Amino acid sequence: MSTAEGPFDEMHAPDGSVRDAYRQYDKWLAEQNSAWMRRKHFEAESFFRRTGITFNVYGEEDAEERLIPFDMVPRIITGTEWRRLSKGIEQRVRALNAFMHDLYHRQEIIRCGRLPERLFRNNIAWLPQMVGFTPPGGVYTHIVGIDLVRTGPDEFLVLEDNARTPSGVSYMLENRETMMAMFPELFTRVKVQPVSNYPRRLNKSLSACAPQGAPENPTLAVLTPGIYNSAYFEHAFLADQMGAELVEGSDLRVIEGRVQMRTTQGFQPIDVLYRRVDDEFLDPLTFNPESVLGVPGIFDVYRAGNITIANAPGTGVADDKAIYSFMPEIVEFYTGEKPLLSNVDTWRCADPDSLKYVIEHLHELVVKEVHGSGGYGMLIGPAASRKELNEFRAKLRANPDKYIAQPTLALSTCPIFTKSGLAPRHVDLRPYVLVSPDGCDITPGGLTRVALKKGSLVVNSSQGGGTKDSWVLDD
Repeated sequence: MSTAEGPFDEMHAPDGSVRDAYRQYDKWLAEQNSAWMRRKHFEAESFFRRTGITFNVYGEEDAEERLIPFDMVPRIITGTEWRRLSKGIEQRVRALNAFMHDLYHRQEIIRCGRLPERLFRNNIAWLPQMVGFTPPGGVYTHIVGIDLVRTGPDEFLVLEDNARTPSGVSYMLENRETMMAMFPELFTRVKVQPVSNYPRRLNKSLSACAPQGAPENPTLAVLTPGIYNSAYFEHAFLADQMGAELVEGSDLRVIEGRVQMRTTQGFQPIDVLYRRVDDEFLDPLTFNPESVLGVPGIFDVYRAGNITIANAPGTGVADDKAIYSFMPEIVEFYTGEKPLLSNVDTWRCADPDSLKYVIEHLHELVVKEVHGSGGYGMLIGPAASRKELNEFRAKLRANPDKYIAQPTLALSTCPIFTKSGLAPRHVDLRPYVLVSPDGCDITPGGLTRVALKKGSLVVNSSQGGGTKDSWVLDD
């Protein structure tokens, strides 16, 4: 996807002119004093520090808490671009939900030979305990994050699907709040679609997924592993913003066939549990018996239809990067339509011919673990040393099923604020989709992650990336 001219610049055309999306912003920026902008840059950092917007990085030593770097130059998408993009996102999410239902019921896609059975039989995220069970409202993927990269004016590609527990939405909301606090006059000049109503929309969407017999205003709770989890800030933030209870496993117990939480007035039943605890820790009686993060017996209550768990257990299959490589077939199989959003070209190393190609072209490719996330366990061929390449070839030969490979894409760039002015850096985008029996609700924009280091393609915050506010113009 590389071009002779280099990566697609989202703000400037090749002749240096400003693209439509950034025209109003550029006019505003030209009127600002550079010293004032530098002060604003430091103000944003202190705001995030005061608010406590941090995440934990787990390494060899104890967990280290870091500030998420924030860049104050927005990433801007026109309303027309967004409407086109939204159609592709919705189509993909509808297909993912239908795929989940099929995989735990008749498995028509496998019977028809469109998907190899080994892909889920050997998949640790596939839960036999979910076979034959349909979640309340038929929804498996209540909250989905679709990671997108841009390679041209009309070219958005899906990099990966996050259907298990997509994170980062609190940063999307805080980024917007920070920008509106720092530059209120800018938002009177440029009409931007709001994102601040996401918590209310999340509450509404989850409430619509409550089990049969739940009250008109169901009781919602967010299940967190606790304060030492890397995303605890987000768990607490979302519970507070959507008016739900924040609970840990020790706050819950099964009483009279219902999951109930401890309150000052005694135990109270929960109708919908937005869990941020992985499947294996959800119920020690059904999954990992050593788990202290979940609730003994919750899975039986779930199978009896007396609680909604969002996202449904077993949805992690859709996050698998080998499954991802079949998404064009999956979309067409369940929607009867050609995919509106393309995948990145992907070589499945489990295939001998693909493995041969990957090993021969390793210096050109990005290789990822099938179950990997967060930028860990991957190789960026063009940036790797000869020693790293040789070590990775040995890994591939030993366990080819564990890996997929993709070309090194020329990700689009957006400007960031630096000491010497604006400078282009590579970005990706994670839009958030809420799914209920009423349909899909896509938040305009999402989380833009940015590789702050010049030339870097790694946008993950755990690997030195930052975030910026994502604007969809109200046009």
